[in-house]
Amino acid sequence: MISIITAIYNQLDMNKLFYEYLIRYTQMPFELIIIDNNSTDGSAEFFRSKQVKVISNNGNYPYPYCQNQGIEQAKGELLAFLNNDLLVGKNWDTKCLEIMKNQNLDVAFCSTNEKIETKKNTSKIYRRWKFIRKPLVTLFGTGTRNLRFMHWLMYGNWEKFTENRYAIFKESVIPGISGSAVLLTRKGLNVLGMFDNRIQAGDFDLYLRAKERALKHHDIKQPLVMLGVFVHHYVRLTAKHFYPPFVTASEMIKIETKWSKQYANELLADSGHQIV
Repeated sequence: MISIITAIYNQLDMNKLFYEYLIRYTQMPFELIIIDNNSTDGSAEFFRSKQVKVISNNGNYPYPYCQNQGIEQAKGELLAFLNNDLLVGKNWDTKCLEIMKNQNLDVAFCSTNEKIETKKNTSKIYRRWKFIRKPLVTLFGTGTRNLRFMHWLMYGNWEKFTENRYAIFKESVIPGISGSAVLLTRKGLNVLGMFDNRIQAGDFDLYLRAKERALKHHDIKQPLVMLGVFVHHYVRLTAKHFYPPFVTASEMIKIETKWSKQYANELLADSGHQIV
């Protein structure tokens, strides 16, 4: 079984679409664990109505804190940390499992419109998404109908698009980070431990810890992006966010406080990312 862990704060229409695509395109038995940061728009009630496990917080907590809450409840051998503002493709889960098994990966990322095979292609697809998203969100908002329309403009036939990418790239992997869709095996969790609650950029911190572990102990491989498994990330749906401050804000630190900037960038050297 796969455990899908997702933190939410409002965005009911996006949550409905996210859930719809999970149900349609996930093939393996799965549990969905929602960590609700005190939503006020009925999002928690929606997921409960679908018999989804919902962990309710009394305020807004950062990404790693929420993922750890999910981990504590998860039963699956594979854990998927998915943002609520993304849509998965057909058989995404079985493809991830197959690639991770064959490539001996314990930490992996799906490719997205923020990270594909080359810097040039990533820039091209991301610019296209920004060109579609910004005017349509400004004009028509973030209701389900507009979310679907933007997605269609971007890809046309979604199943065909994702299947074509898999046919081209199959099990190809590259170094990198795509934090909206993180996959972690139980072995990876046992080796690396939980997310660091102090660092909002939990995906980067996980990458750094796994890369360091791979270099020093060789008991896991460095995290890689799976080019054959593509998910769409809506990224920021609104120009302005009205999220409450984090409950644990006083405990948070910057990633460069934990990792020296020089050492972090050495570990990130082949990922296409740098801490500036």
